[in-house]
Amino acid sequence: MAMSAGGGSADDKPMSDINTTPLVDVMLVLLIIFLIAVPVVIQTVPVKLPQVRFDPTTTKPENVSLSISTKPDGACAVYWGMTPVTQQELLDRAVAKLRAEIERQGGVNAPGLELPEAHVRGDVNVPWKCVAGAIYNMQMAGFARVGFISEPPPGSGVERL
Repeated sequence: MAMSAGGGSADDKPMSDINTTPLVDVMLVLLIIFLIAVPVVIQTVPVKLPQVRFDPTTTKPENVSLSISTKPDGACAVYWGMTPVTQQELLDRAVAKLRAEIERQGGVNAPGLELPEAHVRGDVNVPWKCVAGAIYNMQMAGFARVGFISEPPPGSGVERL
């Protein structure tokens, strides 16, 4: 540590240099504390995460396509195909669709029963409550698979058809 004891020199100006030694000492102590504390704080349960891959959507005629947007007044707008529906109409149509598909395949005990899926396309600016309401109604109707249709990021190797 450098210190000025004051000798009588001709240039008796006040010392204007900042003593950075205490600052460096404090920073080194904080660095050591964080190096020790971070591994203790970040403890996770070991799990195997799923591998991400892009699976193109196979559209079947029995699948339901829902589009969700907002009206100019901010209310939710849900479309079954191209037809606008209310939340109650969505639930009623979904139940009827699922019942008709199960009957078409031979009933609930039919071997190889394949239930239709619901594909949701939501505008990027739609509030989550609009999307969640549609998903909830489809699940309440009995649709076991409700998925999202998204646009792949540019350069992902998937060309738009």
